[in-house]
Amino acid sequence: MATPRSLREYIDATTAADLRARGSVKWTAPGPRGFGAAIAEMDFGTAPPVLDALSQLVGEAALGYLPPRLAADLADACASFQRQRYGWAITPDCVRLVPDVVRVLELAITYYSRPDSAVILPTPAYMPFLKVPPALGRDVIQVPMVTSADGRAALDLDGIEDAFRAGGHLLVLCNPHNPLGRVSSRVELTELTEVVDRHGGRVFADEIHGPLVYPGSRHVPYAATSGAAAHHTITAASASKAFNLPGLRCAQAILTTEADRRQWDDVVGFAARGASNPGAVANAAAYRHGEPWLAEMLGYLDESRRLLGSLLAEQIPQIRYRPPEGTYLAWLDCRALDLPESAAALLAERAQLTVVDGPEFGRGFDGCIRLNFATPQPVLREMVTRLAAALTAAAG
Repeated sequence: MATPRSLREYIDATTAADLRARGSVKWTAPGPRGFGAAIAEMDFGTAPPVLDALSQLVGEAALGYLPPRLAADLADACASFQRQRYGWAITPDCVRLVPDVVRVLELAITYYSRPDSAVILPTPAYMPFLKVPPALGRDVIQVPMVTSADGRAALDLDGIEDAFRAGGHLLVLCNPHNPLGRVSSRVELTELTEVVDRHGGRVFADEIHGPLVYPGSRHVPYAATSGAAAHHTITAASASKAFNLPGLRCAQAILTTEADRRQWDDVVGFAARGASNPGAVANAAAYRHGEPWLAEMLGYLDESRRLLGSLLAEQIPQIRYRPPEGTYLAWLDCRALDLPESAAALLAERAQLTVVDGPEFGRGFDGCIRLNFATPQPVLREMVTRLAAALTAAAG
């Protein structure tokens, strides 16, 4: 009998051709010989307990509408995970199921923010967060993040204060941050709470990347920092990023006041529906039994974020890169290259490598790109080689 391969051996044995053969959008979009580093999903499969749970579900042909027992089981698993991993003592009654995090934002804007008020968005920001408010008839007040004394990105609290004064009501907080990978400290979150409270604002906290935090940082749920934060926050969570389940359509809205829960049940109700049975079962299995796999995966990703820095320093040092504190997303500042067109367009054309262009994340980010490094390290090496060759040639 063959000896089972370790997770690392399995990952490193996966080639770009293997990834293309899986047929995902991430890997088919770049073309028949291209490399996908744009879409935020990992190339590593998922935890064995998740696969076992899905296999059992399919074996039972339990593929109808979501039954209360699966919803209740996931609510319990989510609350337990939050408590054990972060020390956040929520109860299952705080958890509501939704299809995805973007839906939670839609519902937060529609039902929990002041009618016709603007949405405050620190930038660069996850691309749909720029598009959802206008689709709902709301303006977006972009507040670019600033660089702190230690060189890290930080929220511009003065700018956020000005945005509240200008009529903003709901603030979008992405922590860990997509695309910059910052993990906000308790002190930073407390300072933000003071600003929000001063203006009677609300916060939508996207914490989908919460489990993906590296040594030296710790994820602190925003609503767990104080009673004031809990009172004005709607939190979105899911196992989908950390355990690679985005196609299964399931996330959780965490409501930390009785008034918000009552409004959800009385008014929001039907608009929140759409979480799938496989998504609920997979999320519950990930929360309850997936942490050993997650620990191995984080160790691999930790190496990859540092490997990316070494490769860039060797091959194209003009690109500015700070290893993220969380997520598997790298923000690359290519402005020093003075490229004739966008880096993303050049890479798609000359390197058959797809990334996300900086302007997709807000105003003022021309010359930047987001690259997903959650791929086998041999593939990552090839990606950087292609990137460096294409951008060096274009800059020359």
